[in-house]
Amino acid sequence: MSPHKVEEPITKIPTHIAVIMDGNGRWAARRGLPRLAGHRAGTENLRRVFRACVEFGIQYLTLYAFSTENWGRPEDEVKGLMGILADVIDRETAELNKEGVRLRHIGRLERLDPLLRQKVLNAIQLTAHNDRLTVCLAFNYGGRDEMVCAVQRMIESGVAASAVNESLISNYLFTAGIPDPDLIIRTSGEMRMSNFLIWQGAYAEWYVTNTLWPDFDKEELRKAIVDYGRRERRFGLVVPVKKDQHPGDQ
Repeated sequence: MSPHKVEEPITKIPTHIAVIMDGNGRWAARRGLPRLAGHRAGTENLRRVFRACVEFGIQYLTLYAFSTENWGRPEDEVKGLMGILADVIDRETAELNKEGVRLRHIGRLERLDPLLRQKVLNAIQLTAHNDRLTVCLAFNYGGRDEMVCAVQRMIESGVAASAVNESLISNYLFTAGIPDPDLIIRTSGEMRMSNFLIWQGAYAEWYVTNTLWPDFDKEELRKAIVDYGRRERRFGLVVPVKKDQHPGDQ
């Protein structure tokens, strides 16, 4: 009988994980399905990822669902994505609320259809007092657009130039009140930031997996968290060398 494989233990839990959910289209193409089938499969994956986050003790999860650049995709795909978002809100909000998940939106809601926009706002209001897991849905979100919006709001508020600092800027971002991500995961193997959390992710650890988003499950999340636990976060500083450690080991 072959010995059981011993899993590497989780040694450190990130407070906030952000995910670029990439690979839905490729997942569908490999199965000879239309792209929207891949997006639907990606949304079906959300509940198991939420539950895994709760089990692992993650407090914040941010999901990159639709970027400001995604409006340039074919009209039928954009329309389909809006329909999928509406369906997910209708189908999942009550259960997520029951499980203690708080929903938050980051990005601009103005461009969404009024009915869809109201669905998002209703889901946010319904789950506002939950504290088991905060899920931030980045929909119609772009990192550069977020910075533009923050600067516009500071100017409108009459903020003096001398008052601007990192803390103040953070308070004007869509993510105000949310800790910066400790770990950013990108599925499907692409090595790009894609305009995602460019301010908040300045010192985040990155983990890229070839797994396509619809196939990203609890075990894949565990691998990412284990890998994160091996990292030594320095935030631009230098870790002092121990007496029995050679400087080259840093």
